[in-house]
Amino acid sequence: MDDGTRATAQGTGPSEGLTREITAEIISIGDELLIGQTVNTNASWIGQQLSMTGIRPVSVRVIGDDRASISKALTEARADAVLITGGLGPTKDDITKQVLCEHFGTRLVRHPSIEQRIVDFFQSIGRDPLEVNRAQADLPETCTVIDNPKGTASGMWFDQGGRVFVSMPGVPYEMKGMMRSQVLPMLVERFAPPLIIHRTVLTTGLGESHLAERIAVWEDSLAEVGIRLAYLPSPGVVKLRLSAYANHDPAEAMARVERKAGELYALIPELIYGEGEERLEQVVGRKLREREESLSLAESCTGGYLSHLITSVPGSSAYYIGGVVSYANAVKMEELGIPSDMLELNGAVSQPVVERMASGVRAALRTTWSVALSGVAGPDGGTPEKPVGTVWIAVAGPDGVHATKVYLPGTRELVIRRSAIAALDLLRRRLLAMG
Repeated sequence: MDDGTRATAQGTGPSEGLTREITAEIISIGDELLIGQTVNTNASWIGQQLSMTGIRPVSVRVIGDDRASISKALTEARADAVLITGGLGPTKDDITKQVLCEHFGTRLVRHPSIEQRIVDFFQSIGRDPLEVNRAQADLPETCTVIDNPKGTASGMWFDQGGRVFVSMPGVPYEMKGMMRSQVLPMLVERFAPPLIIHRTVLTTGLGESHLAERIAVWEDSLAEVGIRLAYLPSPGVVKLRLSAYANHDPAEAMARVERKAGELYALIPELIYGEGEERLEQVVGRKLREREESLSLAESCTGGYLSHLITSVPGSSAYYIGGVVSYANAVKMEELGIPSDMLELNGAVSQPVVERMASGVRAALRTTWSVALSGVAGPDGGTPEKPVGTVWIAVAGPDGVHATKVYLPGTRELVIRRSAIAALDLLRRRLLAMG
């Protein structure tokens, strides 16, 4: 994982061609991927990890659990590394191992140690393994076996004709564990891709297009020093990844990246909340822990989603006290002390109501800080005055109550997600303002 500025691969070689570019293809196998039953998150994650190590993904192919399709994909592969996921389960439709044997002219052989591990696993959960479970220890004779401590399907590594084929389970957490601990280090050792320095700066509070406009002059200056910029947007967040080939001098490349990152910090300081893979809820939580302060929440349109983000951080009990999901007006009145005439006059989605929600939950739970949200998540309920995506957010703290209105159009899920991110960012800024 990229966690700021660091070298992500071993080897030397600049972009000018002293070391040739290493390429990769990704083959995702599974009927469930083709029909949309399962979203192919594996391919995007693998592509990200490969690019971070200096290996360039050139194609992604999604195919069904079909012998001819798998064989054709293997035959047509032209990249240096071909990474395959899926088709390694115990059922009859999982045929990847058999096709790999046909392609590489080998046969399946049983590995007693792997079979025993499978037996031990099933016995540990009070079940006897079936023969189809034991058969997952049958692996191509000529492959290098890649251990899978998180599951029963082992990975397979074939190195033939200067090209590497790696077959891994389709279960994401099994595949990711295998990639991190074994496959990526093996690929780096095998191909020695060009060393690349990466630094990922995390921003929130401004969409991708407006952010690009704001930093356009700075972005234009990157080419002069051999740095590439990638925009990596997600709901409420835009990651800016700076990358530079290290040539034969990693320290020099790192200095270039650090200098341009420093310029970015000076240009948009209020938008940057962290680096690498850090989440906004982690940043806010760390600041609260450092200050030994506490937090409570009053949520309406987000329905507890913000509480979920806060409590997903290990150790959040040190600062998060609790909250109220005041979805109905009756709860706003009874639990948060909001007068009925305030609701009737202004509506639930309004500045007076959200400010009273924040101050009410802060007083009830006796916390240093509180955050409240009330909005129209949709798809129904919007009006010309308050269309779907209209959200009021308030933060109450030692310096009083501050509220802001944001407009976050999109699906219901996106409105909820973006509202929670906006609320976290408003709290982050208040914490920074307090010193």
